[in-house]
Amino acid sequence: MSSAFRRVFQVIDGNKKLVGDGFDVTSPMPGPRIRQLSPYLLIDHIGPMQIAPTDTPLGSPPHPHRGFETVTVVYDGHLAHRDTAGHDGSIGPGDVQWMTAGAGLRHAEMYDRDFARRGGTLELLQLWVNMPKADKLVPPKYQELRAAAIPSVPLPQEGGSLRVIAGSYGGATGPADTFSPITLLDLHLNKGADFVLTLPPAYNVGLYVVRGAVLVNGDRPAKTQQLVVLGWNSADVQITASEDSLVLVLAGAPIEEPLATYGPFVMNTNEELMAAIADFESGNMGKFPEDE
Repeated sequence: MSSAFRRVFQVIDGNKKLVGDGFDVTSPMPGPRIRQLSPYLLIDHIGPMQIAPTDTPLGSPPHPHRGFETVTVVYDGHLAHRDTAGHDGSIGPGDVQWMTAGAGLRHAEMYDRDFARRGGTLELLQLWVNMPKADKLVPPKYQELRAAAIPSVPLPQEGGSLRVIAGSYGGATGPADTFSPITLLDLHLNKGADFVLTLPPAYNVGLYVVRGAVLVNGDRPAKTQQLVVLGWNSADVQITASEDSLVLVLAGAPIEEPLATYGPFVMNTNEELMAAIADFESGNMGKFPEDE
């Protein structure tokens, strides 16, 4: 183990917002204190929110994307997805959806219809993950990663467990197929656990506290819905759980390329953004049957 721990750069609170017509969101990134943690561009924490039984599922109606990936991790409730590349599905607790927008598509994310009729608690995280310039215009792709397919690694001294969604950790490899080196971990810590997370020193690393309270490197507390941004001056991060806690570990090699963004499009130049807007407006990102 390294004798020096990664320096904590900052602890960031999320901003509250409403997304679509049915998602209460807390978002620590992007914001005035951090624009991105490359390759991660956005963190949206939906809920936890109580959904009253309804026959009219709400959510985020059809909208376009190009040049990046959306990653959705469900902790409670069920979310339905469909897109103009022909993918559709429903994910529930423990499942992960990894959608590559690539060259462009439109998609909708709504409460699953059966879940909406029952009602209940909805809580999930959505990340936006950048793609290298060479891959931004690949055909759209959809990965539906079921909970049973995501390996779990026990922590030492019964400290909890971690699920490996992408990358490798503790001898386990996650099922997600990525375009750049990424390690995405779902870390479940029991109260009192003292765990040292070891990652490549050149990776950017963020710790998002989904729920609970932790102490990072012995002196920086973080609690529910706070993002801890770490410097990369060593390979290890000490995480001590003050209570039972759930932490999403966002780590990866930074994509060191120009970044041009406009709403749902993430490209490298303004000219590419203009082309994306023109393609969307001309219908080249696909149509749903109801659009005909």
